[in-house]
Amino acid sequence: MRRFFRIAFLTLVLMTVALISALTAMRLAIHGREVTIPQLVGMSPIEAERAGAAAGLQVVVEREFYSADVPEGRIINQLPPAGTKVRRGWPIRVARSLGPQRVAIPDVIGESERAAELNIRRRGVALGSVAQVSFPADSPNSSPAAQPDQVVSQNPPANASGVAAPKINLLVSGDSEPAAYVMPNFVGQPLGSVTLALQNAGMRLGKVGVQPPTGAPLTATGAAPVGPPLAFSQPGAASMIMTQSPPAGQKIVAGATVNFEVR
Repeated sequence: MRRFFRIAFLTLVLMTVALISALTAMRLAIHGREVTIPQLVGMSPIEAERAGAAAGLQVVVEREFYSADVPEGRIINQLPPAGTKVRRGWPIRVARSLGPQRVAIPDVIGESERAAELNIRRRGVALGSVAQVSFPADSPNSSPAAQPDQVVSQNPPANASGVAAPKINLLVSGDSEPAAYVMPNFVGQPLGSVTLALQNAGMRLGKVGVQPPTGAPLTATGAAPVGPPLAFSQPGAASMIMTQSPPAGQKIVAGATVNFEVR
């Protein structure tokens, strides 16, 4: 029995030692692949690539900025920052300095998108993002400078100084949106005056139907009269509107067609 306990104790000790050894080896393996990001700011791209390769890291030049402090061609910033621990093969994204701003930002407001792009590139500046905006036809912004395919805003503005990125972002006007209205309630009004109101609002009169009478007159015996069907009068200016489509309160645009039923 004593021998059994001795063997069991030795087995337990060996298992504990093996587990501690495995955990230590795993910890060393994990941390052994970690490296510290070197300081690359101020280096040339070639120097930065060499420093990154020595640490088992990749250096990727992603952007360029004007800088009055960092000489042209030198690294102006990096991500992750120096001192960060990462795994081997991790990319370091850096930005390169273009030196002080030496180009003038042109004024391209009012030009077409294509003309603005040519003007920008001719000055040695890159075209950044181009966004479009549409103005309602009755908007006060619908001036000649806001006609379709014309630049209405730019960033940075013309002749700006202290610009960081050598790019100009543009806001270009798109096709004008038609004026929008809320459909009024025309029920109970005469067809003639409503027709004039539609024309003044830029809308079109569509189909005009005549509602049949709610009931036919009966004979003295209480039976419906025998004969040809009742003839309905044609709609006129004095006809009263009973229903409308689109209904009152619905949003419509200029040029929409409105249908009525009158009596």
